[in-house]
Formats: sequence, C-alpha cells, structure tokens
Amino acid sequence: MSRKIFIMGASTGIGKALAKRYANQDTILGLAARRVDLLENVAASCRKNNAKTYVFKVDVNDDKNCSNAASEFISISGGIDIVIANSGVGSNDKLLTGSSEIINKVLSTNILGVTNTIIPFLPTMESQKSGTIVVISSVASFVPIPIRGGYSSSKVAVRRLFDSWRPTLKGYGIKTVTICPGFIDTPMTERIRTKPFLKDADTAAIAFEKAIEKGKNTYIYPWQMRWLVRLVRILPQSLIDWLLFINRKSASK
Repeated sequence: MSRKIFIMGASTGIGKALAKRYANQDTILGLAARRVDLLENVAASCRKNNAKTYVFKVDVNDDKNCSNAASEFISISGGIDIVIANSGVGSNDKLLTGSSEIINKVLSTNILGVTNTIIPFLPTMESQKSGTIVVISSVASFVPIPIRGGYSSSKVAVRRLFDSWRPTLKGYGIKTVTICPGFIDTPMTERIRTKPFLKDADTAAIAFEKAIEKGKNTYIYPWQMRWLVRLVRILPQSLIDWLLFINRKSASK
C-alpha cells in the first residue's frame, strides 16, 4: 500500500529535499507552499521517480486554506501517514524601528503555520489509529540567536507544542517527531555569515527521514549541535549572554 505524505513548505530547502527523498513509486505526495512555480519544479522531479505527486497552493497563515488542502489530499490519497510542517520564516527583529510588524509575521507564520498545517489531519489519524506528525523546529529553540528573538522563540513554541501533544496523541497511535536542525544550506541561511557545522539539505534530509522512521521524539542535527545544546544547558546565563554579544559584534564587522 502506498504511503501518503503531506509536506508543507516543500518549495525550497529542507521541505524540497524531503520531498525528493520520499519520492518513489510507493508514495503519494502532497506538496504545499505559496510559490506554485517552485512547487511544480519539485513535483516534476518527484514524478520522475514515479511518485504520485499533487501540488497545493497554500498560505500557512490562512487556516481555511490549510484545512481545505488537507481535506483534498486525504480525499485523493485515501488517508494520511506522515504530515511534515516545514514552513517558516526568519528575520532580524528590527527592535529599534518602533514597529512590531516584522517580528509578528515571524511569530504568526512559524507558530500558527504549524497548528494550521497539522491539526486538520489529526481527526483522520485518530480514526486510522496511526500516523506521524513532524515539525521542523531548530537548534535555535535551545540556543538563542542574537536579534532573532522572534525566530528563536517561535521554534521554542512549536517544540513545546509537540512535547505537550505527545502523551495525548500517543494514545491514538499517532507519533510526534520534532526535528531541530542546526545550520542547513538553504535560502533562509544565505545571509547568515557564521554558520558552524553547515550541512547541505539533501544530506540533512537523509538523517531526518531516518529520525522520522524511528519515531524520535526530538532529533537535533548534526551531532555537534547536540553537544552545543548540552553545553548551553550548563553554562550560566550571564556567560551565554556575553558570548552571544561578542559573536554579534564579530558578525557585524
């Protein structure tokens, strides 16, 4: 039986790499994003591997848009096995502009975009008594990024959402997987100067697929970032703040 996989934010970066990774003759793929032209290119690549692939133009900030896409895909595929919430944006908070517009957009897209993507699929997973939901969080949910508090906090929020949902959904046979990447070579990281342990999206997708198949609760990638997270947990906050300040000054030169 074909696996039914829906990926939100599949037009570029991690979402695109995961779509290509999952594309094979035993998969029915639903690929969603705002930019349909880019999605069609990804879909064409997936169809070459004989994956039945469907494209959905979706704005994750529109809950009805997301719900309609979920209903249509379930109707087409006959069910759902994996939903991956990958849509997200990152930006400087622009703290001193006096406007909250930019940070609010980051918070809305990265948090409400996840709930809008995932929740419409849950009733079907409940009736199936099976399914896996996946959110792409970030190492930034453990290690704050200077002047990107909106991004970091949004990634904390979705990680905590999944931690909160996990015990409840487990009772219905639904797995919850949180992926926390470090720096991945995607359009979102292009303007970041310092990118330690940078990985390409295709290599990362291989690791993420394995973590999803194993049903990992929280998966930090790459392994070097796991040590960084452990270090941050034991360091005094004053030292972390100082290191972040030094790094920020260095990056701005």
